[in-house]
Amino acid sequence: MIISAPDIQTMAVLGAGTMGHGIAQVAAVAGISVRLYDALAGGAAAGRARIGKNCDKAVELGKMTAADRDAALARVTAVDELDAALRGADAVIEAIPEVLALKREVFAAAGELAAPHALLATNTSSLPVGEIAAAVAQPGRVIGMHFFNPVHLMKLVEVVRHGASDPAAVACATALAERFGKTPIVVADSPGFASSRLGIALGLEAIRMVEQNVASPADIDTAMKLGYGHPMGPLELTDLVGLDVRLSIATYLAEALGERFEPPQLLRDLVERGKLGKKSGEGFYTWSADGKRR
Repeated sequence: MIISAPDIQTMAVLGAGTMGHGIAQVAAVAGISVRLYDALAGGAAAGRARIGKNCDKAVELGKMTAADRDAALARVTAVDELDAALRGADAVIEAIPEVLALKREVFAAAGELAAPHALLATNTSSLPVGEIAAAVAQPGRVIGMHFFNPVHLMKLVEVVRHGASDPAAVACATALAERFGKTPIVVADSPGFASSRLGIALGLEAIRMVEQNVASPADIDTAMKLGYGHPMGPLELTDLVGLDVRLSIATYLAEALGERFEPPQLLRDLVERGKLGKKSGEGFYTWSADGKRR
């Protein structure tokens, strides 16, 4: 029997990077004790520190009290061993790199070590949830929970159901997203789901426009922000997500859905040159060390 969302008390968040620390933050703010794990030495502690900075900013802006910040941070424990993070957890949310073999490996461990009633969720933005679930003896309790960056600010969560999903897992993930203060949508386990498929299509076309000298990156982004009401243009978003991540997803979608998702040569060239966006300091824009666009 899969646990209900209100009864989740302990959660393992696997991966403390861009997405993982944000997921851990919203869980902790929602009153859940979080074990934050990362395979890199010091990664979990660094993720916990980022949560502290986010909460400090929220206090500064009047969106959180100092007492609530301290209580949320006290619920997050940085853990250096995967077994310790998983053992007996009521829920697991995975946010490690988009490599299917790695995800299957950690889900195999989660299926054995987490509580028998645990919800097992992957934050993958494009990989087949059903193939990840196949690594678990009870694949029905595996679900997709695709969050958006930055997690503590973005409201959407895609709950992804695969062919063997237990309806109770779908219900639990949906209610858990709501417990986090998010708005969930339920989508089928199709390549790119809904958001990645649409976002990649727009982003790739914007890159082709730069490649063909149709307009500058700034003007293309301004067109989408002012003409269509997007809060961020597709090229700035590509820099934020990471050009390497966008290339990986586009390559997968091209294989699954056809040539309309074929990555532009400009994207390939920028990734080959190490221009990965905000995390490398340069992509379609240049970025300062404090993460601000120049």
